[in-house]
Amino acid sequence: MPKGIKYPLTRLFLLASLFMMLPCQLSAQLKYTIKGVIKDSVSGETLIGASVRILEENKGTSTNTYGFYSISTGSGELTIQISYIGYRTLSKKINVLANQNLNFELAPTSQLREVVINSQSSKEQIIRPQMGLDKLNMEGVKNIPVLLGERDILKTIQLLPGIKSAGEGNSGFYVRGGSSDQNLILLDEANVYNASHLLGFFSTFNSDAIKDVSVYKGGMPAQYGGRLASVVDITMNEGNRKEYTAEGGIGLIASRLKVEGPINKGKGSFMVSGRRTYADLFLKLSPDTTLRKTVLYFYDFNVKANYKLNDNNTIYVSGYFGKDQLGLNKSFYFNWGNSTATIRWNHLFSNKLFSNTSLIYSDYDYAIENLSEGSDFRVTSIIRDWNLKQDYQYFAASNHTVRFGLNANHHKIRPGEIISSSTSDINSKVIASRQGVELAAYISDEWKVSNYLSINYGLRTSSFGLLGPGSIKTYNDTGSAIDSKEYQKGEVVKSYLNLEPRLAASLQLDNNSSVKASLTRNTQNLHLLSNSTASLPTDTWVMSSNNIKPEIADQASLGYYRNFFNDNFEFSTELYYKKMENQIDYKNAANLRGNADVESELLFGKGRAYGAELFLKKKQGRYNGWIAYTISRTERSFAGIDHGNYFPARQDRTHDLSLVNIYNPGKRWTLSATFVYNTGNAVTYPSGKYQLDGHTEYLYSERNGYRMPEYHRLDFGATLNGKANKRFKSSWTFSVYNLYNRKNAYIVEFKDNPEDPGRTQAVQTSLFGIIPSVTWNFKY
Repeated sequence: MPKGIKYPLTRLFLLASLFMMLPCQLSAQLKYTIKGVIKDSVSGETLIGASVRILEENKGTSTNTYGFYSISTGSGELTIQISYIGYRTLSKKINVLANQNLNFELAPTSQLREVVINSQSSKEQIIRPQMGLDKLNMEGVKNIPVLLGERDILKTIQLLPGIKSAGEGNSGFYVRGGSSDQNLILLDEANVYNASHLLGFFSTFNSDAIKDVSVYKGGMPAQYGGRLASVVDITMNEGNRKEYTAEGGIGLIASRLKVEGPINKGKGSFMVSGRRTYADLFLKLSPDTTLRKTVLYFYDFNVKANYKLNDNNTIYVSGYFGKDQLGLNKSFYFNWGNSTATIRWNHLFSNKLFSNTSLIYSDYDYAIENLSEGSDFRVTSIIRDWNLKQDYQYFAASNHTVRFGLNANHHKIRPGEIISSSTSDINSKVIASRQGVELAAYISDEWKVSNYLSINYGLRTSSFGLLGPGSIKTYNDTGSAIDSKEYQKGEVVKSYLNLEPRLAASLQLDNNSSVKASLTRNTQNLHLLSNSTASLPTDTWVMSSNNIKPEIADQASLGYYRNFFNDNFEFSTELYYKKMENQIDYKNAANLRGNADVESELLFGKGRAYGAELFLKKKQGRYNGWIAYTISRTERSFAGIDHGNYFPARQDRTHDLSLVNIYNPGKRWTLSATFVYNTGNAVTYPSGKYQLDGHTEYLYSERNGYRMPEYHRLDFGATLNGKANKRFKSSWTFSVYNLYNRKNAYIVEFKDNPEDPGRTQAVQTSLFGIIPSVTWNFKY
């Protein structure tokens, strides 16, 4: 264990006790507690974030990740109201004379006519202090047109303000000036390190298996940590608790199937979902013998099960397994993939204290093989986590909800191992593995001070220790090694301790509007090294060390929120400023792959990002959708680049606009269209050239001093639902990606003009023109 961790964590839990004393005193005058679980009446799936209110006392709460709620009330005859977007609101008279366990089931509306990217109740964004939160509803996601008809939650969140695509053919994204590795992507609490298929054209998440998606881009709660920019918290479906069902789809590039049903009806359920592309099957029909021997496909597999042992204990088991395979005529082979597994135990200590214990495994690996005779080799790399989490949620009073917990995560990174045969001209090479331990403790309290003022305040303490065994070098500012020391297994090389305060407040101006503010600090101890324009599966992860300090970000946000026209419209605007320390960049011509001394290639500096986000959403009716606009700047400063002056970061874009439109002309048809526009990424272009041994070499001056061409695209989609049938449902989804065939720049290269070698020409490469697709969906 890194030195100096034990005492601060002990002190933090003493602080937790003090936090809890206040709400306990406040709750002494409250007599009774009502608790229970809110579910879907059709499938039995628990509902996350359902609103629970006691109307006579004007008190409310919402269900947690497992559909559980707890609320304190006075005695007498009261009205409890349960509501959730896309479901009929339920009101029931109850006579409170003792603590009660009340479970409710909500019925879905007969026809969902809401574009629900935010599954919170209509007043949630006004009342609660949380800022920068968007919640995706999978019913809304399925109507948005995407590439080749594959629903993609990571592509969908890029249509939200403050979240920018990393580029066409790339599932990476940038949030409020952060780089792509500064996003924490969780699948049932397991860290997903590479969330892409087919080199970024699709994400690893099969939408059929997904229940809920929460995106935190500012003011993230204290229970989250380890990344600077955002959290994408994805929860898988638990499975239908009432009947066995099967659903799926057959498209031009992939097919998918999901099966779910009850386990010992009323006690538990399961869900199994799979997806596979079949481009390789079509290649086998090609008359070209080279193409027939090409391998190109991916698959993913999701599984989840739960079982209720008794009223106070429930067990959940879930897993994800995905792989990409790419091979060329038995001469080259490349595969990469993720594996995750989560075991969770929910325990109810009392009517007010809810506990969740999680053991989590995450693994990302890749392998590259060159099978050419005389130069054969195999390169492998892994990053693997074992994570133990203990979370508590204490419903202290109707105006206090306290969360606290501990987290211990062991990381192992094997950057690369090259294995070659005795006849190969490539030498075998092993880059030493690195191990580290990340420990954290947190506490937070959401306190409704009055009917108009709510505060969420908390503290997260995080510690990281780089562990032996291994030979560890120390580098100076020029990248030269000045020391080397051998460490034994488990010996601490370097440790860091950081305090991360979190504060958010909401002041309700009236029943339909509020202003909010937040201040947060985040730290990050795992860093992705990539100097390419796209995130590749072979990019290298490194840990904080004696040379690499934890990245730190302080963010301040201010926002205004308003609902109007009977909560049918929502408007919000958020301003943010983010200051970043210990940011990482690279020397010119840095070698990042297969380099045992990769830390010598790094530069360290600071960054800043600031901007404004505007969001207008219409939620109900035949026509609905949203407009998202962001104006922002993102800059970095390094002593070894441009004399230490601030320069635009790669992800800096001045303007980013998304328009999403969905129209229901009748019961069977749904039409949709999305339009996106953004300023081109900042890039470094050559400012001169010279000849060396008959080859043209280019000179580069200011970093990221130029812009890629502006990007814009229009997509269209249409869904035709089959005729209603009690046992079988089907639909056809038609979509057109890039409707007006815009040739957006993917890469711009500079070459000598073949007709006049003294002149230089820019050559633009585009990935996609217009692409139509069709998918048949079914459910039985």
